[in-house]
Amino acid sequence: MIQEQVTPRQRKKNSKPAEIVRPRSGLGLPKQVRRLQRQAPVYALKGLSELSVRLRDLTGRNVIDLNRIMSVAQFVYKQQELARRGANYEVDEFGFDPQWTESFLSVFEVLYRDYWRVETTGVENVPATGRALLVANHAGVLPWDGTMIKTAVFAEHSHPRHVRALVASMFLGMPVLSWFLRRTGQTVGHPDDTRRLLERDELVLVFPEGVRGTGKSFKDRYRLRRFGRGGFVATAIRSRAPIIPVSVVGSEEIYPMVADLAPLARLFGLPYFPVTPFWPWLGPLGMIPLPSKWRIQFHEPIHVEENPPEAADDQNLVMALADEVRNTIQQGIYDNLKLRRGVFL
Repeated sequence: MIQEQVTPRQRKKNSKPAEIVRPRSGLGLPKQVRRLQRQAPVYALKGLSELSVRLRDLTGRNVIDLNRIMSVAQFVYKQQELARRGANYEVDEFGFDPQWTESFLSVFEVLYRDYWRVETTGVENVPATGRALLVANHAGVLPWDGTMIKTAVFAEHSHPRHVRALVASMFLGMPVLSWFLRRTGQTVGHPDDTRRLLERDELVLVFPEGVRGTGKSFKDRYRLRRFGRGGFVATAIRSRAPIIPVSVVGSEEIYPMVADLAPLARLFGLPYFPVTPFWPWLGPLGMIPLPSKWRIQFHEPIHVEENPPEAADDQNLVMALADEVRNTIQQGIYDNLKLRRGVFL
């Protein structure tokens, strides 16, 4: 009987690949191990707490900041919970998702309380219910001042509320940033959107200086630019909303802008291209804001809603009220600069 010889190439061709059986996650593990997986975060936090106490006893100071660790853990947990919603969540007509926005509060509070050490006064002047137009000075190249004002109202007010900030239209044209801004409650700075928000009894934040404020040189810090033709006053009168001036100190130093490369700004379609002591020399590291000391003051309301709606067409009245708001904010800036003991202290 003649046995047919099989070459190595034929043997490789005819052989079937072995099936790899992958156990489904968790099913092949003992019950004790699965329980340990679920309780691992609790054990980790407990271990960190004990280590923190021992290090504090040895050094006399807090080496491990448990509050920050808990903030990070809380943020991660909330993101996991929100991810389980899938598509079953609601947003308003502007794309605002309150639950998703509040999940970032723990991160913003670290910046608010620990990094910029914000001192806030007059937050009780913000109404607990009903509409109001918050008007603030604007600075710092990037709009971190808006984030800190929103955090102050939600974290410090006896009745936490969301503040809806109006932003420049160019930011809402950027792919990823546009989605994030709308999801966290911002909308384009247009009178129609402002009026629609106020008619829903929202708190609306506006920066009349616009990009002229964020793009001014460091040598002009804390000198307010013109507030335009007072369009925010006319909108407040028509919407029957009081105006609350807000003075912010500290935002001017986070990105000290020493020059503006106008040709590059025009090339990229930007209102300005800032040059700071760290940007663009350090690349992405130059975008880290400096830890300046902040103060935010919410002034007493200016009740423009007491005027009849047709008063919004009186340009003399509108400009007079706009100047009153501007002067209040400017004086508040001077007062808080005196109260601040140092730029970074």
